[in-house]
Amino acid sequence: MSATPQKNRATRRVLAAAAGLATVGALVAAMPAGAHDRGDGHGHGHGNGHKPRTVDVQLLSFNDLHGNLEPPAGSAGNVSEKQPDGTVKAIPAGGVEYLATSLRTARQGNPYSVTAAGGDMVGASPLLSGLFHDEPTIEALNGLDLDVSAVGNHEFDEGAAELARLQNGGCHPVEGCYEKGKKFKGADFPYLAANVTKEKTGKPLLKPYTVWKKNGVKIGFIGVTLEGTPDIVTANGVKGLKFHDEVETINKYARELDRKGVKSIVALIHEGGAPASTSYNYDCDSPGAGDGISGPIVDIAKGITPKVDALVTGHTHQAYVCTVPDPSGKPRMVTSASSFGKLYTDTTLTYDRRTHDIVRTSVKSANHVVTRDQAKATDMTRLIDRWNRLAAPIAGKPQGWISADINGRGSTAPEKPLGNVIADAQLEGLAPADKGGAEVAFMNPGGIRADLVHKASGGEGDGVVTYGEAFTVQPFTNMMNVVDLTGAQLVSALQQQVSGPNEASPKILQVSRGLTYTLDLTKTGAARVVTDTIKLNGAAIDPARTYRVAMNEFLAGGGDGFPALGQGTNKLVGASDLDLFNAYLAAHSSAHAPLAPPATDRITVIQ
Repeated sequence: MSATPQKNRATRRVLAAAAGLATVGALVAAMPAGAHDRGDGHGHGHGNGHKPRTVDVQLLSFNDLHGNLEPPAGSAGNVSEKQPDGTVKAIPAGGVEYLATSLRTARQGNPYSVTAAGGDMVGASPLLSGLFHDEPTIEALNGLDLDVSAVGNHEFDEGAAELARLQNGGCHPVEGCYEKGKKFKGADFPYLAANVTKEKTGKPLLKPYTVWKKNGVKIGFIGVTLEGTPDIVTANGVKGLKFHDEVETINKYARELDRKGVKSIVALIHEGGAPASTSYNYDCDSPGAGDGISGPIVDIAKGITPKVDALVTGHTHQAYVCTVPDPSGKPRMVTSASSFGKLYTDTTLTYDRRTHDIVRTSVKSANHVVTRDQAKATDMTRLIDRWNRLAAPIAGKPQGWISADINGRGSTAPEKPLGNVIADAQLEGLAPADKGGAEVAFMNPGGIRADLVHKASGGEGDGVVTYGEAFTVQPFTNMMNVVDLTGAQLVSALQQQVSGPNEASPKILQVSRGLTYTLDLTKTGAARVVTDTIKLNGAAIDPARTYRVAMNEFLAGGGDGFPALGQGTNKLVGASDLDLFNAYLAAHSSAHAPLAPPATDRITVIQ
């Protein structure tokens, strides 16, 4: 289904076939009061001179762009497509030059179209955007005619003041304006943060909702990030803020919108789930055993008031178009479009002029691939070229050489080749006594944002790792910490990978060479870590002994559901993770002896 958007739209399935007319709100970007009947089965009037009773509104949506203006490299830039014969094909996708073309093509013939996003538009971005505090991405989103976005957790990476600057404009408070005579204008679209309030005043940080209006049609959008944002963002990023329950918040503002006469409501939620298949064209409503979707979004969707007509979600970087029953038992559309601009979702919402609601039985939705075989949007090419010229003096510097792809983000295995390289780099850089005396290093898998790709991204030559490519892998520039942890705390940390908040969706730490253990995925909870197999340099972990452990400041603060790692004492702050990564590449590779992908033999996995 990676054909042109026009062909894709012709094949859309009716996913919500079981529902009756739901007098609820929808994600409707409306047709005008005198809307033309498109002759597509909707829009029938009641006699000569009458307006059509219903109009179709197109909702285009995407999520988790993370500043990927250029096509993501390597396997992280592919989407999986299930073929008619059951095989799965990898399709290169993404890049805002192609996303712009896809969205503009999809809008043709749909004059009443609204575009929304599910958060994490910025943050953990490649160098082209991250070097400039994501101003290039906001500028690109303005050019894409984005109408509204929820905030995601990564919108808080640099704190509330920086998020406000992205919304309202103004040059960076430390680095100033990046282009002579040009002041950053900020986002043309509203960022919504309904469940984020200021601790001191209790007032919302940003707008909780916005109402899209067109010729008498009103659609309310409520935007929330996941309640657990403080657990996955550095403490400085969420300082002075309080994050509230997603369901309670959405239901509160849905009632408020309803009282104001807005009956069509869409929730933009930066939280998601995991479909049973990673193929973007998987039938999420198929009835087979183990089919459908799991994860936090399921319970959230089941709790959100029927006043809300559709949910655009994100965060898990998965592709799905599913229906989940609302509290009244009626199916309701829940969508997510993978990540990095590789997909967009096209949802048709039939708006009833009499009830001002969405006809749920007519809701259709499908994900479409942002293919790279279509024309590039020239305005986006100019934008990328302009910022690349500014970044070039830093971005193009060689840092090392590799002999083949070293997969990180694109690896689905618990132990990732690039994770091993990063953890080894951290251990090597912090092992000297004056650097912290580290004996072992841990890297959180979510902090690995890309693969190291052998093929040249520019004119540097195949196998060369540039500063820009290294930055794309490690864009947070977290400062490294070395702390004292007992052996018992180390074991607890490994168990927390697969228990507590991480039980449903494990977060497997990447470990430095010398640490080995067995992960038994046939078991549940903490028992998945076989404790008597945990060894460091061949010796069993001693629960009473103190170990010097290296990790980034995010993990050292207990982030990602690892409270045991937050119990460290005798902290020494070292260089940044990116500096250590680049130093390791320089020390362990040359043009004549490039770094090879390491073996993945530290974690023995029993499936």
